[in-house]
Amino acid sequence: MSGKDYTTRLVHAGPDRDPHTGASSIPIYQVSTYHQADPEHLGRYDYARSDNPTREALEQAIAELEGGTRGCAFASGMAATSTVLMIFQAGDHLVVGEDIYGGTYRVLTAVFKRWGLESTFVDSTEPDQIRAAITPKTKAVFVETPSNPTLKITDLAAVAEIARSRGLLAITDNTFMSPLLQRPLELGFDIVVHSATKFIGGHSDLIAGLAVAKDAEVGRRIRHVQNAFGAILGPQDSWLTLRGLKTLGVRLQQQQESAEKIACWLCGRPEVKKVYYPTLDGHPGRTIHLRQAAGGGSVVSFELATKEQAVQLMKNVKLPLVAVSLGGVESILSYPATMSHAAMPAGERAARGITDGLVRLSVGLEAADDLIADVEQALEKAHRPQ
Repeated sequence: MSGKDYTTRLVHAGPDRDPHTGASSIPIYQVSTYHQADPEHLGRYDYARSDNPTREALEQAIAELEGGTRGCAFASGMAATSTVLMIFQAGDHLVVGEDIYGGTYRVLTAVFKRWGLESTFVDSTEPDQIRAAITPKTKAVFVETPSNPTLKITDLAAVAEIARSRGLLAITDNTFMSPLLQRPLELGFDIVVHSATKFIGGHSDLIAGLAVAKDAEVGRRIRHVQNAFGAILGPQDSWLTLRGLKTLGVRLQQQQESAEKIACWLCGRPEVKKVYYPTLDGHPGRTIHLRQAAGGGSVVSFELATKEQAVQLMKNVKLPLVAVSLGGVESILSYPATMSHAAMPAGERAARGITDGLVRLSVGLEAADDLIADVEQALEKAHRPQ
């Protein structure tokens, strides 16, 4: 489907109709095993941990949309990330952006470190820091851009070039942008991971993860661990994720438009110390971001003066959910200190600018003016002396 508008590609990626009946939706193959006509020569499908037609349709679709050779679907975003990390072995070393998702930080420091996979965390917005951290044991660079939750921007093409020149794999978490807005494999990356729970699923009704490899051999390695470890996505959630992909274009474009409007409005509020949004004038990395992504996305983070004000804001909003996660059709207001980055020690959070006054707003499909009015009344209540 090269040359077609990307929203068209989202609707028709992968098998877009059932090959057996012509149905407009790939059926949910709710099955664990398959009859074998010849027990000596098994058919295409033998056991559903290895392959399921519904999951396979999703995996083909995300590989096509990201421009990779193989996609794999997992039971969660962390299952996708962890499976990718399992292609390495004890004694290997990774250079990792310091502004990664808190769950990724946790699994690297509390799980993989125990069996000998070492990580060095650096400011990935500074390519020289990545270069300086590479050792003879380094096998990959892992970054996230925009970062969570302060939306720092890493130059993907520059990181890919560093990795390529040193014979390393380049891995990125593309959850915040999705393939609609940013396609790292086209910029030289080797592996992309997603929490499909977020924008790709889009309705806060599933948990799912995706990984896409550009190179067939790297894809084979990920697929091998997927089958061996077994953290696969079930057929029902595969179907829901496929459905989410088809509407990703219209959802995220509208969410992004509202987010930019809200970010600009927040910049004028006296209660707000700082606003983080990639396309705002003065945002660090704005030029780089606009070179590698089609807009700022739908996540806006902003900082209030104190923890107490942040808590009062969250207690007084009416429209957004106050919850973990992002990317749903409803707006979600999160508190990184106790939610997405609770696994990160307080000192590490502070060093990354994740203060106790920081909140993160994932803008949904409500009217932007209604969201602004709601946040305004909550800000006014939060700013009153308690």
